[in-house]
Amino acid sequence: MNDIIFLIINGITVASIYGLIAVAVSITWSALGLLNLSYGFIFSFAGYGAWLAERHIYGEPIFVMFMGIAAGIIGGIMVCLIVFIPVHDKPNFTIRGMIGTLAVSLIGGQILLQNFGPKAKLLPEFFGYGKIKILDVTLTADKIGIICSSILMLTIVVKWMKSSRRGLEIRAMMMNPHAASIVGIGVRKTGIYVMAVTGAMTGLSAALLSQTYYLSPFSGLTPMIKGVSIALMGGLGSVRGAVIAAIILGFNEALTTKFLGGRYVLMTQFALIIIVLIIRPRGIAGILDKAREA
Repeated sequence: MNDIIFLIINGITVASIYGLIAVAVSITWSALGLLNLSYGFIFSFAGYGAWLAERHIYGEPIFVMFMGIAAGIIGGIMVCLIVFIPVHDKPNFTIRGMIGTLAVSLIGGQILLQNFGPKAKLLPEFFGYGKIKILDVTLTADKIGIICSSILMLTIVVKWMKSSRRGLEIRAMMMNPHAASIVGIGVRKTGIYVMAVTGAMTGLSAALLSQTYYLSPFSGLTPMIKGVSIALMGGLGSVRGAVIAAIILGFNEALTTKFLGGRYVLMTQFALIIIVLIIRPRGIAGILDKAREA
């Protein structure tokens, strides 16, 4: 029983971190038609922003975490200005955008490698070292903090998108980009807000993961791959599907790590994704965006 509860907690923890990136991928796709492969760079950029803040500004853990979020916002806006705005109205935008964002991720990683070196860095524990015992299962403060902060971030983003003017513009773009442009919603300005919000989500995931594992110039590649995989499994454009897929793949990772070993995680994840996409080609909750196909 204790092992089952432990696996459930681990699965939810993993889902919380990678789910943030998956939801960011889904929002970017449904609002802008951009499959953003630069989240690997944004992840590492945000992590180094948090690390620099700890080293040179203020070492309080919560401040460092917020600096990671702020750096993620800056990274998202940078990608928007470099890739999305120049090519969003060009032919074959989807392919150009995908190649452009992947190039940013790889080039950005090289720039980080040149400036910070290959040595891995670690962020401080944001939530302390406390422990809580529930039903003979010990929960550490970092796992509780990761789950709560991820849920809080998603809640804030959803509330902002439902209540603010800019959020409603993003939702209009997600529902029907052509109709949104007809009524005067600017694609470029909306793109900046979309990339800023999704950059903040990626920045939080970078801060949360880098306190547990490590931070390096290319440490964002694996989270990006997992985030895109979760978004594909959930159905591109569906936030609900991304959340469901994150939970499923989070449990898959926890079970695989325990019974088979960590080296088999990506193998079992992609096998599960392929099975789901064979059964449901649009993903778990994917929607066909007829407006974008037109």
